[in-house]
Amino acid sequence: MDYKKIFDKFEDHNMFIKTAKKPVMDGAQKAALNRKGNVLYNSGDVEGAKRIFLTTGYSDGLSRIGDAYKAQNRYLDALRMYQIAPNQKKFESMVMQLSVIIKNLIHEEGDPSNG
Repeated sequence: MDYKKIFDKFEDHNMFIKTAKKPVMDGAQKAALNRKGNVLYNSGDVEGAKRIFLTTGYSDGLSRIGDAYKAQNRYLDALRMYQIAPNQKKFESMVMQLSVIIKNLIHEEGDPSNG
């Protein structure tokens, strides 16, 4: 199977391919990429910054991506970023908020006055 042909189909979709191996980079390369990610994030390119922060494993950057998603009401995406970061405090807080929402939805579904 020619994987290059398969992946070339998605070239124009602004996607990246997840691999099990992280790229090998020294501290200077990682710092340079993180600076570029910060510039992208500060200019509003959250998705571009996310790609860099995922590559470098920059936990503070990933937490900020989670914050941006949360501000956009993209709660599951935010939860994922907090988990990857890992930012246990924000992750647990988000889980609690989502559980309250789910609990309220279940309660509304069971309330006969809502139907």
